[in-house]
Amino acid sequence: MINDEIFITRLSAWAPGIKSPDEWNEWAQGRRHISSEMKGPGIDFTDPMLRRRLSQISKMTIQVIHDLLPLKENTKIYFISFRGEITRQFQINKMLIEENELTPTPFSLSVFNTPVAMASIALGLRGGYTALYPAGNNPFATGLAAAEAALLCGTVQEIAFVYADEQMPAVYEAISRHVNDTGSHPPAAFGLLLSREPRPFSVSLSVFKEEEGTQSSPLNFLKKLLLHGDIHIAA
Repeated sequence: MINDEIFITRLSAWAPGIKSPDEWNEWAQGRRHISSEMKGPGIDFTDPMLRRRLSQISKMTIQVIHDLLPLKENTKIYFISFRGEITRQFQINKMLIEENELTPTPFSLSVFNTPVAMASIALGLRGGYTALYPAGNNPFATGLAAAEAALLCGTVQEIAFVYADEQMPAVYEAISRHVNDTGSHPPAAFGLLLSREPRPFSVSLSVFKEEEGTQSSPLNFLKKLLLHGDIHIAA
């Protein structure tokens, strides 16, 4: 009989205004809020020349992967985002409109896979990654299902699943709220280490799946994980 159960064996997260695992628990209980600002983590463990070029989403992604995986880890990473490097994209659009030209550096750091690519470089990771912009009526669940499928169909025992979205530029907020719900998500990132085998303090992923047809948001998923109480943010 094939075992198709997947376990969450480790959890990491970062968001502006949240500084510790205890504060994350307060957030899950509705007693603390994530700050809507462009601040990113310090990531002092990275090279200063690299660090100074990074956006909020790239810094958050590097931080949660650093906390999730040992350095030089060979674990494959599945990265999803709804907005990607949206601030850099805004800057590029603004430059094209106002100056009618574009320099290579902003463009090279604006592509969708930039955050997870920068994490691989900064942390010396060798497991490879997949960057997904999930489609469908329930994009977060779609992205998570893609990581599950890779784990169940492949030969590896673990996969890292990472979500990140940075603060939306103010000029995009009104448009985003009118079109869909993505503008309401504050800046945050979190990572899950998914495994075919249970470990101490691990939880089954199936416990946190929404009923079919139910919309699932990344931060609601994280909140359910923390309220469950059996798994905690890696310090």
